[in-house]
Amino acid sequence: MKQHYDTFWEKLEDERFNEWKQQLPQLIDEALHPEGNGNLPRWLEGLERIRGFAGNTEFDLNRSAITVAQNSDLTAEQKVELEDALRVFHPWRKGPFEIHNIYIDTEWHSDWKWDRVRPHLANLKGRKVLDIGCGSGYHLWRMAGEGTELAVGVDPSLLFMNQFLVLKHFIGETVPAYFLPLTLEQLPVSKKGGAFDTVFSMGVLYHRRSPIDHIYELKNQLLPGGELVLETIVVPEEYGQLLVPGERYAQMRNVWFLPSVKELTHWLERCGFLNVRCVDIDQTSIQEQRTTDWMTWNSLETFLDPEDHNKTIEGYPAPLRAVMVCNKPQ
Repeated sequence: MKQHYDTFWEKLEDERFNEWKQQLPQLIDEALHPEGNGNLPRWLEGLERIRGFAGNTEFDLNRSAITVAQNSDLTAEQKVELEDALRVFHPWRKGPFEIHNIYIDTEWHSDWKWDRVRPHLANLKGRKVLDIGCGSGYHLWRMAGEGTELAVGVDPSLLFMNQFLVLKHFIGETVPAYFLPLTLEQLPVSKKGGAFDTVFSMGVLYHRRSPIDHIYELKNQLLPGGELVLETIVVPEEYGQLLVPGERYAQMRNVWFLPSVKELTHWLERCGFLNVRCVDIDQTSIQEQRTTDWMTWNSLETFLDPEDHNKTIEGYPAPLRAVMVCNKPQ
């Protein structure tokens, strides 16, 4: 897994990345320690099976399903072997992907979120972007497909990292996309200010016990004038200023603060961001997040009131997701 970073360090030429080059190697070594996750040996074995198939194949990062090796020359027997290896990485939550004509129907239609977010972003071509809580890296690949100079995803899940490396194997090193198995809080902060033109935090804020700290940490990674894209669950304005759920929200234990859009706007402005605006708001449907053959556990429909999908099973407003875009001052 460490060979994933062979070309990464070369991309950190800007002096704003000095702290990254000094501190990240040890942080990554600690995160990849085999005793840290009992499933890691199984996933590494699955990754070795994947590497038995030719890499550096043709790819298309701008389709709804990230596609590699569309003109597959695998035999039927090889496709069965490949699919069996891909299923080692269950559950596949963020996607979809299509590898050698094997369609990985992930729990989330992450392409739907991208379609809602993308029209409101600055041109990503030639920009350095950071995706916090990147999951399997689906959106990271979509960002890279826009021609980014560097796309870095951050997520502590080693399962997600292995899913990303599956795609990386087939896509190859020509696309400057990288996965750090860390948290935002672990990322070094440059003494010269942030280094990224665009920072994404999608589906993370409501998991943070200190959302204001999270916003400041995102800001620290941005260049002056840089763009923050923050997507999170909010409550309808008529519900009030803020919801602090009980033990669970939609059966999730780690949900802490769900503000209204008006309150979230206030948080971002209080943290010093400019040009704060809500560019999209959408209630998550059971068509966008659902159980599939590649994620066979319970999903959104189980977590909603069976009589009223506008409410969670606990009686709270159903997940309503807002996309906020704003800028760090120059």
